[in-house]
Amino acid sequence: HNGVFLKVNKPILQMLKLVQPYVTYGYPSLKTVRDLLYKRGYGKVNKQRIPISDNSVITKSLGEKQALFGMEDLVHEIYTVVPNFKQAN
Repeated sequence: HNGVFLKVNKPILQMLKLVQPYVTYGYPSLKTVRDLLYKRGYGKVNKQRIPISDNSVITKSLGEKQALFGMEDLVHEIYTVVPNFKQAN
């Protein structure tokens, strides 16, 4: 019961074809991304896995560097796959 957001490119598509019988994949809706992050979102801060319980966790780890100050900013970054996607993910 894990979910991963990946940026679609040729190598990723080839890997997905190999594991297709064992996984489900597709393009998530904005509602799905939001629900997953609010319900099961975790962040890595100082090499520790911390649940995203409020906006302060996001602001401390990504606020100054990536200009992400809350959950909705994080949802937007992941859903639109902008240049800060890797740091947000």
